[in-house]
Amino acid sequence: MASEIRLAFAHPSERAIATAGDAPRDRISLRDHVVEVEIGAFQAERGTKQRIQFNVVVEVAPFTGDLDDDVDRILSYDRVTEAIAHELAAERLNLLETLAERIAERILLEPQALRAFVRIEKLDRGPGALGVEIVRARSDVAAHLNALADETASERPHPRVVHLSNDAMDHPDLGRWVDTLVARRAPVVLCCGLPPEPPLSTRHHMTQRRVDLLAIEQNGWRLAARDLRCKVVATRTELDWAMKNGQTCVWAPSKIVLDAIEGPSVEPQDATALSDWFAQEMEACELLIIGEDLPDSTHVPARAIAVGDPLF
Repeated sequence: MASEIRLAFAHPSERAIATAGDAPRDRISLRDHVVEVEIGAFQAERGTKQRIQFNVVVEVAPFTGDLDDDVDRILSYDRVTEAIAHELAAERLNLLETLAERIAERILLEPQALRAFVRIEKLDRGPGALGVEIVRARSDVAAHLNALADETASERPHPRVVHLSNDAMDHPDLGRWVDTLVARRAPVVLCCGLPPEPPLSTRHHMTQRRVDLLAIEQNGWRLAARDLRCKVVATRTELDWAMKNGQTCVWAPSKIVLDAIEGPSVEPQDATALSDWFAQEMEACELLIIGEDLPDSTHVPARAIAVGDPLF
Protein backbone atom coordinates (compact mmCIF):
# COMPACT_ATOMS: atom_id res chain seq x y z
CA MET A 1 0.00 0.00 0.00
CA ALA A 2 2.75 2.47 0.96
CA SER A 3 4.60 1.76 -2.28
CA GLU A 4 1.41 2.23 -4.32
CA ILE A 5 0.72 5.59 -2.72
CA ARG A 6 4.32 6.73 -3.29
CA LEU A 7 4.12 5.72 -6.94
CA ALA A 8 0.80 7.49 -7.38
CA PHE A 9 2.57 10.79 -6.77
CA ALA A 10 5.84 9.79 -8.47
CA HIS A 11 7.15 11.05 -11.79
CA PRO A 12 5.22 9.41 -14.67
CA SER A 13 8.34 7.64 -15.98
CA GLU A 14 9.00 5.93 -12.63
CA ARG A 15 5.37 4.94 -12.30
CA ALA A 16 5.28 3.52 -15.83
CA ILE A 17 8.24 1.24 -15.13
CA ALA A 18 6.85 0.06 -11.79
CA THR A 19 3.39 -0.73 -13.19
CA ALA A 20 4.43 -2.13 -16.57
CA GLY A 21 2.73 -5.47 -15.96
CA ASP A 22 -0.62 -4.00 -14.89
CA ALA A 23 -3.62 -3.20 -17.07
CA PRO A 24 -3.14 0.34 -18.38
CA ARG A 25 -4.89 3.11 -16.50
CA ASP A 26 -4.95 6.80 -17.20
CA ARG A 27 -4.53 9.27 -14.35
CA ILE A 28 -5.51 12.84 -13.66
CA SER A 29 -3.98 14.82 -10.85
CA LEU A 30 -4.40 17.89 -8.70
CA ARG A 31 -1.12 19.12 -7.22
CA ASP A 32 -0.34 21.49 -4.34
CA HIS A 33 -3.87 22.83 -3.98
CA VAL A 34 -3.83 24.99 -0.82
CA VAL A 35 -6.95 26.06 1.09
CA GLU A 36 -7.29 27.94 4.38
CA VAL A 37 -9.75 26.14 6.65
CA GLU A 38 -10.54 25.52 10.30
CA ILE A 39 -9.78 21.89 11.10
CA GLY A 40 -8.21 19.89 13.91
CA ALA A 41 -8.89 18.19 17.22
CA PHE A 42 -6.70 20.39 19.44
CA GLN A 43 -8.05 23.43 21.21
CA ALA A 44 -5.34 25.59 19.60
CA GLU A 45 -6.84 24.72 16.20
CA ARG A 46 -10.33 25.95 17.05
CA GLY A 47 -11.46 29.40 16.01
CA THR A 48 -8.56 29.86 13.60
CA LYS A 49 -7.81 28.85 10.04
CA GLN A 50 -4.71 27.04 8.84
CA ARG A 51 -3.33 26.15 5.42
CA ILE A 52 -4.17 22.67 4.18
CA GLN A 53 -2.50 21.30 1.04
CA PHE A 54 -4.18 18.70 -1.17
CA ASN A 55 -2.59 16.38 -3.70
CA VAL A 56 -4.98 14.02 -5.46
CA VAL A 57 -4.40 11.44 -8.18
CA VAL A 58 -7.34 9.63 -9.75
CA GLU A 59 -6.95 6.49 -11.82
CA VAL A 60 -9.53 6.43 -14.59
CA ALA A 61 -10.60 3.83 -17.10
CA PRO A 62 -8.94 4.59 -20.46
CA PHE A 63 -11.41 5.98 -22.97
CA THR A 64 -11.65 3.48 -25.79
CA GLY A 65 -13.47 5.58 -28.38
CA ASP A 66 -12.61 8.85 -30.06
CA LEU A 67 -12.46 11.68 -27.54
CA ASP A 68 -13.13 14.31 -30.22
CA ASP A 69 -11.56 16.84 -27.81
CA ASP A 70 -14.85 16.63 -25.86
CA VAL A 71 -14.83 17.69 -22.19
CA ASP A 72 -18.02 15.73 -21.47
CA ARG A 73 -16.24 12.42 -22.20
CA ILE A 74 -13.54 12.72 -19.55
CA LEU A 75 -13.37 13.15 -15.78
CA SER A 76 -13.03 16.91 -15.38
CA TYR A 77 -10.49 18.35 -12.94
CA ASP A 78 -13.35 20.46 -11.60
CA ARG A 79 -14.88 17.31 -10.10
CA VAL A 80 -11.79 16.91 -7.91
CA THR A 81 -11.71 20.50 -6.66
CA GLU A 82 -15.49 20.43 -6.19
CA ALA A 83 -15.19 17.28 -4.05
CA ILE A 84 -12.66 19.06 -1.83
CA ALA A 85 -14.72 22.24 -1.58
CA HIS A 86 -17.93 20.33 -0.85
CA GLU A 87 -16.46 18.30 2.01
CA LEU A 88 -14.75 21.34 3.53
CA ALA A 89 -18.06 23.22 3.49
CA ALA A 90 -20.16 20.34 4.84
CA GLU A 91 -18.99 20.53 8.46
CA ARG A 92 -15.98 21.24 10.66
CA LEU A 93 -13.83 18.13 11.02
CA ASN A 94 -11.23 17.10 13.55
CA LEU A 95 -9.28 14.56 11.50
CA LEU A 96 -7.55 14.78 8.15
CA GLU A 97 -8.25 11.04 7.83
CA THR A 98 -12.00 11.69 7.83
CA LEU A 99 -11.65 14.46 5.27
CA ALA A 100 -9.48 12.30 2.99
CA GLU A 101 -11.95 9.41 3.18
CA ARG A 102 -14.91 11.61 2.27
CA ILE A 103 -13.08 13.28 -0.62
CA ALA A 104 -12.05 9.91 -2.05
CA GLU A 105 -15.61 8.58 -1.83
CA ARG A 106 -17.06 11.62 -3.56
CA ILE A 107 -14.51 11.37 -6.38
CA LEU A 108 -15.29 7.67 -6.82
CA LEU A 109 -18.91 8.57 -7.55
CA GLU A 110 -17.69 9.62 -10.99
CA PRO A 111 -18.24 6.74 -13.44
CA GLN A 112 -14.72 7.03 -14.93
CA ALA A 113 -12.94 6.93 -11.54
CA LEU A 114 -11.40 3.58 -10.51
CA ARG A 115 -9.09 4.53 -7.62
CA ALA A 116 -8.38 7.76 -5.76
CA PHE A 117 -5.10 8.62 -4.01
CA VAL A 118 -5.52 11.50 -1.58
CA ARG A 119 -2.72 13.25 0.31
CA ILE A 120 -3.67 16.03 2.75
CA GLU A 121 -1.08 18.02 4.71
CA LYS A 122 -1.22 20.72 7.37
CA LEU A 123 1.36 23.37 6.50
CA ASP A 124 1.22 25.50 9.66
CA ARG A 125 1.40 22.97 12.52
CA GLY A 126 5.12 22.31 12.63
CA PRO A 127 8.48 22.78 10.95
CA GLY A 128 7.33 20.64 8.02
CA ALA A 129 4.14 19.38 6.45
CA LEU A 130 2.07 17.02 8.63
CA GLY A 131 -0.42 14.85 6.83
CA VAL A 132 -2.10 11.65 5.77
CA GLU A 133 -2.20 9.64 2.55
CA ILE A 134 -4.90 7.16 1.56
CA VAL A 135 -5.86 5.11 -1.48
CA ARG A 136 -9.42 3.94 -2.06
CA ALA A 137 -10.80 1.83 -4.90
CA ARG A 138 -14.41 1.78 -6.02
CA SER A 139 -14.74 -1.75 -4.59
CA ASP A 140 -13.53 -0.52 -1.17
CA VAL A 141 -16.40 1.94 -0.76
CA ALA A 142 -19.14 0.27 -2.80
CA ALA A 143 -21.39 -0.02 0.23
CA HIS A 144 -21.36 3.76 0.69
CA LEU A 145 -21.63 4.86 -2.94
CA ASN A 146 -25.35 4.27 -3.46
CA ALA A 147 -26.31 6.36 -0.44
CA LEU A 148 -23.80 9.02 -1.40
CA ALA A 149 -25.10 9.05 -4.98
CA ASP A 150 -28.64 9.71 -3.71
CA GLU A 151 -27.32 12.52 -1.53
CA THR A 152 -25.38 14.02 -4.43
CA ALA A 153 -28.43 13.88 -6.72
CA SER A 154 -30.41 15.88 -4.18
CA GLU A 155 -27.65 18.53 -4.19
CA ARG A 156 -27.78 19.00 -7.97
CA PRO A 157 -28.81 22.56 -8.88
CA HIS A 158 -32.21 23.01 -10.53
CA PRO A 159 -31.89 26.05 -12.79
CA ARG A 160 -34.50 28.47 -14.06
CA VAL A 161 -34.46 28.14 -17.85
CA VAL A 162 -35.47 31.43 -19.49
CA HIS A 163 -36.39 31.52 -23.17
CA LEU A 164 -36.13 34.97 -24.74
CA SER A 165 -37.81 36.00 -27.96
CA ASN A 166 -35.85 38.22 -30.34
CA ASP A 167 -37.95 41.19 -29.22
CA ALA A 168 -37.06 40.41 -25.61
CA MET A 169 -33.37 40.10 -26.48
CA ASP A 170 -33.45 43.54 -28.14
CA HIS A 171 -35.48 45.21 -25.37
CA PRO A 172 -33.72 48.02 -23.46
CA ASP A 173 -34.72 46.40 -20.14
CA LEU A 174 -32.76 43.20 -20.84
CA GLY A 175 -30.07 44.07 -18.29
CA ARG A 176 -32.66 44.79 -15.61
CA TRP A 177 -34.37 41.47 -16.30
CA VAL A 178 -31.07 39.64 -15.91
CA ASP A 179 -30.54 41.50 -12.60
CA THR A 180 -33.94 40.31 -11.38
CA LEU A 181 -33.37 36.73 -12.50
CA VAL A 182 -29.89 36.49 -10.96
CA ALA A 183 -31.24 37.76 -7.64
CA ARG A 184 -33.59 34.79 -7.38
CA ARG A 185 -32.55 31.53 -5.69
CA ALA A 186 -32.05 29.35 -8.80
CA PRO A 187 -29.19 29.47 -11.32
CA VAL A 188 -30.18 31.05 -14.64
CA VAL A 189 -29.73 29.53 -18.10
CA LEU A 190 -30.90 31.68 -21.01
CA CYS A 191 -32.18 30.20 -24.28
CA CYS A 192 -33.19 31.74 -27.58
CA GLY A 193 -34.51 30.71 -30.98
CA LEU A 194 -33.55 31.42 -34.55
CA PRO A 195 -32.31 34.94 -35.35
CA PRO A 196 -34.53 37.47 -37.13
CA GLU A 197 -32.84 36.71 -40.44
CA PRO A 198 -33.78 33.27 -41.86
CA PRO A 199 -30.88 30.78 -41.82
CA LEU A 200 -29.36 29.22 -44.90
CA SER A 201 -31.67 26.71 -46.59
CA THR A 202 -30.06 23.35 -47.44
CA ARG A 203 -33.25 21.59 -48.64
CA HIS A 204 -32.16 18.50 -46.73
CA HIS A 205 -33.64 17.60 -43.34
CA MET A 206 -30.53 16.36 -41.53
CA THR A 207 -28.24 19.15 -42.69
CA GLN A 208 -30.97 21.75 -42.19
CA ARG A 209 -31.31 20.65 -38.56
CA ARG A 210 -27.63 21.27 -37.96
CA VAL A 211 -27.71 24.62 -39.76
CA ASP A 212 -30.70 25.71 -37.67
CA LEU A 213 -29.01 24.66 -34.42
CA LEU A 214 -25.92 26.66 -35.41
CA ALA A 215 -28.14 29.64 -36.24
CA ILE A 216 -29.61 29.46 -32.72
CA GLU A 217 -26.07 29.45 -31.35
CA GLN A 218 -25.23 32.54 -33.40
CA ASN A 219 -28.28 34.22 -31.93
CA GLY A 220 -27.05 33.17 -28.49
CA TRP A 221 -23.76 34.95 -29.11
CA ARG A 222 -25.76 38.01 -30.08
CA LEU A 223 -27.55 37.75 -26.74
CA ALA A 224 -24.25 37.40 -24.87
CA ALA A 225 -23.00 40.56 -26.56
CA ARG A 226 -26.00 42.46 -25.15
CA ASP A 227 -25.02 41.57 -21.56
CA LEU A 228 -21.42 40.54 -20.92
CA ARG A 229 -22.35 38.68 -17.73
CA CYS A 230 -23.91 36.01 -19.93
CA LYS A 231 -21.50 33.30 -21.11
CA VAL A 232 -22.30 30.99 -24.01
CA VAL A 233 -21.86 27.33 -22.99
CA ALA A 234 -22.19 24.18 -25.08
CA THR A 235 -21.41 21.21 -22.80
CA ARG A 236 -23.03 19.70 -19.74
CA THR A 237 -19.72 19.93 -17.89
CA GLU A 238 -19.58 23.68 -18.50
CA LEU A 239 -23.22 24.10 -17.49
CA ASP A 240 -22.74 22.20 -14.23
CA TRP A 241 -19.67 24.26 -13.36
CA ALA A 242 -21.38 27.54 -14.25
CA MET A 243 -24.49 26.79 -12.20
CA LYS A 244 -22.44 25.84 -9.14
CA ASN A 245 -20.39 29.03 -9.46
CA GLY A 246 -23.22 31.51 -10.00
CA GLN A 247 -22.52 32.22 -13.67
CA THR A 248 -25.37 33.16 -15.99
CA CYS A 249 -25.31 31.01 -19.12
CA VAL A 250 -26.61 31.18 -22.66
CA TRP A 251 -27.27 27.69 -23.98
CA ALA A 252 -25.61 26.75 -27.29
CA PRO A 253 -27.76 23.73 -28.23
CA SER A 254 -25.90 21.82 -30.95
CA LYS A 255 -23.71 19.51 -28.86
CA ILE A 256 -26.24 18.53 -26.20
CA VAL A 257 -29.01 18.01 -28.76
CA LEU A 258 -26.90 15.98 -31.17
CA ASP A 259 -25.24 13.90 -28.43
CA ALA A 260 -28.48 13.05 -26.61
CA ILE A 261 -29.43 9.37 -26.52
CA GLU A 262 -33.09 10.37 -26.67
CA GLY A 263 -32.95 13.73 -28.41
CA PRO A 264 -35.82 16.15 -28.80
CA SER A 265 -38.61 15.17 -31.17
CA VAL A 266 -39.17 18.82 -32.07
CA GLU A 267 -37.34 20.76 -34.76
CA PRO A 268 -35.07 23.73 -33.93
CA GLN A 269 -37.61 26.07 -35.54
CA ASP A 270 -39.96 25.24 -32.65
CA ALA A 271 -37.67 27.05 -30.26
CA THR A 272 -39.90 27.19 -27.17
CA ALA A 273 -40.49 23.42 -27.38
CA LEU A 274 -36.73 22.90 -27.71
CA SER A 275 -36.20 25.03 -24.60
CA ASP A 276 -38.81 22.92 -22.79
CA TRP A 277 -36.90 19.73 -23.75
CA PHE A 278 -33.69 21.30 -22.46
CA ALA A 279 -35.41 22.37 -19.22
CA GLN A 280 -36.51 18.78 -18.70
CA GLU A 281 -32.97 17.49 -19.33
CA MET A 282 -31.61 19.97 -16.77
CA GLU A 283 -34.32 19.14 -14.20
CA ALA A 284 -35.19 22.83 -14.16
CA CYS A 285 -37.33 24.31 -11.43
CA GLU A 286 -39.13 26.46 -14.02
CA LEU A 287 -39.29 27.35 -17.69
CA LEU A 288 -39.95 31.06 -18.15
CA ILE A 289 -40.78 32.23 -21.67
CA ILE A 290 -40.53 35.96 -22.34
CA GLY A 291 -42.14 37.38 -25.46
CA GLU A 292 -43.59 34.14 -26.88
CA ASP A 293 -46.41 31.70 -26.10
CA LEU A 294 -45.93 28.46 -24.22
CA PRO A 295 -45.43 25.35 -26.38
CA ASP A 296 -48.38 22.98 -26.78
CA SER A 297 -47.13 20.85 -23.89
CA THR A 298 -44.47 21.36 -21.24
CA HIS A 299 -42.55 18.93 -19.04
CA VAL A 300 -41.55 21.30 -16.22
CA PRO A 301 -43.46 24.10 -14.46
CA ALA A 302 -43.75 26.81 -17.11
CA ARG A 303 -45.21 30.25 -17.66
CA ALA A 304 -45.12 32.85 -20.39
CA ILE A 305 -45.03 36.61 -19.93
CA ALA A 306 -45.25 39.43 -22.42
CA VAL A 307 -42.29 41.71 -23.01
CA GLY A 308 -42.58 44.51 -20.47
CA ASP A 309 -44.65 42.59 -17.91
CA PRO A 310 -43.09 42.08 -14.45
CA LEU A 311 -41.09 38.86 -14.16
CA PHE A 312 -42.12 38.06 -10.58
